Amino acid sequence: MTSDARTIRVEAIARVEGEGGVRVVYDGDRLVSVELSIYEPPRFFEGFLRGRHASETPDLTARICGICPVAYQMSACLAVEDACGVTVGGPIAELRRLLYAGEWIESHALHIVMLHAPDLLGCADVIGLSRDHPDRVEAGLRLKQIGNRIMEVVGGRPIHPVNVRVGGFHRWPEPGAVDELRADIDEAIGLARRLVEWTGSLEVPDATIDADLVALTDPDPDRYAVVGGRLRSTSGLACAVSEFGDHLVEHQVPHSTALHATLDGRTYLVGPLSRFVLNHAALHPEARAAADGIGLGPETRNPHRTIAIRAVEVLQAALDARRILDLLPRDEAPSVPCEYRSGTGNGWTEAPRGLLHHRYELADDGTIRRAVIVPPTSQNQAVIERTLRLHLERHPEPDDAALGRACEQLIRTFDPCISCATHFLDLTVTRRPPESRRAVTGGRAGRDEGSAEWTNGGTRPPSASHGPVGPAVG
Repeated sequence: MTSDARTIRVEAIARVEGEGGVRVVYDGDRLVSVELSIYEPPRFFEGFLRGRHASETPDLTARICGICPVAYQMSACLAVEDACGVTVGGPIAELRRLLYAGEWIESHALHIVMLHAPDLLGCADVIGLSRDHPDRVEAGLRLKQIGNRIMEVVGGRPIHPVNVRVGGFHRWPEPGAVDELRADIDEAIGLARRLVEWTGSLEVPDATIDADLVALTDPDPDRYAVVGGRLRSTSGLACAVSEFGDHLVEHQVPHSTALHATLDGRTYLVGPLSRFVLNHAALHPEARAAADGIGLGPETRNPHRTIAIRAVEVLQAALDARRILDLLPRDEAPSVPCEYRSGTGNGWTEAPRGLLHHRYELADDGTIRRAVIVPPTSQNQAVIERTLRLHLERHPEPDDAALGRACEQLIRTFDPCISCATHFLDLTVTRRPPESRRAVTGGRAGRDEGSAEWTNGGTRPPSASHGPVGPAVG
């Protein structure tokens, strides 16, 4: 590396969950590589599950994520039930969907107001947003509160719910609490309508997803897929949950401790944008009309517009929740009996961030012999890298500060949950003069949480400012 090579490092960037890094290398004006690195050590949840009883999976897997524990619980239950030949339908399945609606509402509201909107409105963080747009922040926090309340009533508590079990639930929600939810959900519908209008009015940067879009679809064409269903893609792939492993290939890349994934050899995207494109016709008529009203349709490919798509999904979840409240019985068993046996089972659901797949191999007594969990963020790593590279090729940034901001903002549109994938953002930009053709070397510098370091011939350029640097949101 020559002495006039230039490197910029940002050791910790706020408003993403977890720790990771981006390394961008230029040779003169030519973009050589873009790498999304997840360097957090593996968390070994699959190993923790081995030797435990399958009935423990809802409580154990919920601890993988404090923002979307329901996704892990539901996918785990479906996989165990699949292995044991148990089918859950009727009111119990609807109650699962209600619990999931609470999680979609709280998770999307958090992302929209706390993480994504500040970028689009020129605010450094949600504190700045609350000064300039206090009503928007208050509405978002109220939506999150209502989502948490749904999870508390159905799941027993808003974080790591304790009422979920294989086969259903330990008990039905208290009738009085369900009745009180009606007013909250009606309020959420009104707030979500205004959220769609607001997010749809925001000016967004230009960007494009160039990848296969992948999401679940419900057997009922009038139901937006959430829990179970078949997988579809924009390239024509269609498969059942048991066939997922026939199409998925996970592989290690040198710059990340989390695996990259392809489906039938294709880079693909999971999450709100894919769900919306593939399930647009299955949206509740009011949610679909709201999306159409702000110009969102199944041709959408700009990841920055996912802020509006998430708002549409908040409205969809609230409308779904209101429908389900009228279906809950008071005198039926809250779960289906499960006789544990040897077998292999698969389960998948649509987490707020996208497709989440679990596969378990059970022994005769229900002990877990092997567990495989494929979370959304690890599936999206490759498409995030591709989208960053495509954006930087089309919109070359004049300086490292602008480049850093563009990368951060684009990555936040994917709402990565990096700790689930194995924590963001450590940015390294290397610029070499055109005549240099040396191999790129080096790795992540030692972390100093909450600090930033720029290296440019021993001086810190005054223009290299990426805004406040702080700990990641957890």
